[in-house]
Amino acid sequence: MNISKDFQETRKMSSTINNCEYITPKILEAISEGVMITDINSKIIDVNPAFEFVTGYKKEEVVGKKPDVLRSGVQEIEFYKNMWSEITHNGEWQGEIWNRRKTGDIYPEWLKIMSIHDETDRIIGYCGVFSDLSDEKEIESELKKRAMTDSLTGVSNRFAYSERMNVLLNSSKNHNYQHAVFFIDLDRFKQVNDTLGHVIGDQLLIEVTKRIQTLLKNKDILARYGGDEFVITFTDIHDSREAVYYGKKLVELLEKPFLIEGQKIYISASIGISIYPHDGLETEILVNKADKAMYYAKDNGKNQFVFYFDELKTDVKRALLLDQELRMAIKDNCFELYYQPKIDIREHRIIGVEALVRWKNERLGNVPPSEFISYAEETGLIIPISECILECACTDAHTLERKGFRNLPIAINISSIHFHQQNFIHSIEKILEKNNLPARKFELELTERTIMENERETILKLITLKQMGFKLSVDDFGTGYSSLSYLVQFPLDYLKIDRSFIQQICSLNDKQAVVDAIIQMAHRLKMKVIAEGVEQREQVKLLGKLDCDMIQGYYYSRPLPLKEFMEFLEFWELELEGK
Repeated sequence: MNISKDFQETRKMSSTINNCEYITPKILEAISEGVMITDINSKIIDVNPAFEFVTGYKKEEVVGKKPDVLRSGVQEIEFYKNMWSEITHNGEWQGEIWNRRKTGDIYPEWLKIMSIHDETDRIIGYCGVFSDLSDEKEIESELKKRAMTDSLTGVSNRFAYSERMNVLLNSSKNHNYQHAVFFIDLDRFKQVNDTLGHVIGDQLLIEVTKRIQTLLKNKDILARYGGDEFVITFTDIHDSREAVYYGKKLVELLEKPFLIEGQKIYISASIGISIYPHDGLETEILVNKADKAMYYAKDNGKNQFVFYFDELKTDVKRALLLDQELRMAIKDNCFELYYQPKIDIREHRIIGVEALVRWKNERLGNVPPSEFISYAEETGLIIPISECILECACTDAHTLERKGFRNLPIAINISSIHFHQQNFIHSIEKILEKNNLPARKFELELTERTIMENERETILKLITLKQMGFKLSVDDFGTGYSSLSYLVQFPLDYLKIDRSFIQQICSLNDKQAVVDAIIQMAHRLKMKVIAEGVEQREQVKLLGKLDCDMIQGYYYSRPLPLKEFMEFLEFWELELEGK
């Protein structure tokens, strides 16, 4: 076979580069990412098997050619100018780029290009390393779609409702528009679920949605807000009498019997109404006021609608007392931690535990976390509370170790407000030093929204925490919207699938598909998956089939105070020994 002069030159150059201390042929073959090496004139010298697999091009088809054989046409010429400018100045570049396979298909990849130097520090070529992002992009697109839609009813979910409302209210500022926000809660829905089962309950929610939709105009907004709660915005109403008309129609529609699988099911609805701009100018305010009015309707007979009125404002005396007592509780560290185990689904071992804060106050009684945590985040008190929680966890970690439970990392939920404080790492470092405990004893749980704020700063913080020894996890994964191209860069150990997906995993194919996609994606990113909110044996079995790693939920144990939790651990170990 005749070999051209150019090809002989590139073979010679390939040998020079491949024999240098930076790259060897054996390493090239072992690397799972695609690798392409070029000479100083950007002619391809060598590629590895992973390059051939991803692009479809054989090595002999591209050697001697320039990388633009892969160019997709998605990026403008300016993109490549900037890329090479950065390589010239910094010696490397990395980012997301679209290329074209031999088949003609275009695909996204994460590409890093580095200059290759000889022993005299002279640039003799370039090395590009890339990974195919196609699967991640498909999952990202699917998750984004599902993040905006309620999978059961097909209408908007809470997040999408807020987004659409914000757009509506922003466009209404300079116009004399009125909008009515209806917060609907179905009466007796729990009894339907408990007596007839979740499948019938789901069908009922679908039929309720269909009836509501018969009242809507094109610009009206309907969302399933959660469980058996719906929110509607009737846009551009003329006056409150029009809101009264819709209130009456909804009550009439929903009190008529529903025929599902041959059974007549009777429910009704409690409805709260707020009016823009009279009751507020922001989505959250309008929804909260409609929600308060709904509870008033439910507490005063149900099956009716009620407009928000001023007397429904939060009890000012309780708010003042809550603030006063909460500050005292922080000062005296009066919080208690309850613990819920995480179970390895394959080995049936307890391999970790989540700490959940509780607060019992002499004057307020048992204050639910939803009340005092929410208030603490509004007032900034969440930062000292978070530090109190970590102090409690350190004390309990010592107790667990003295009782012989040494390898049981404690997961702690980290508030977004606390995490983004400048001295966050320093503050937790001080607490660990004070309690003489290593970071490896703890796992930090952060929400999607927390890690997606200030990505560059977040990455640096997470890397530092990882280097300290903390395990890191994303809590409630699937409820927000993460850019998977950024998620790849986060040094995370676990993804926790939100309970809203787990609750209906056995009855809804859509939920199962999302959970399956999350598990596969996490495993490809070298992360383990924790399913929270598991309550049924069927869920455990299905999650095992889907290759989920860990389970947390009432199926195994509710959150327990430390003493009861240690008794639970002892019982669990005895049970394992007996098997």
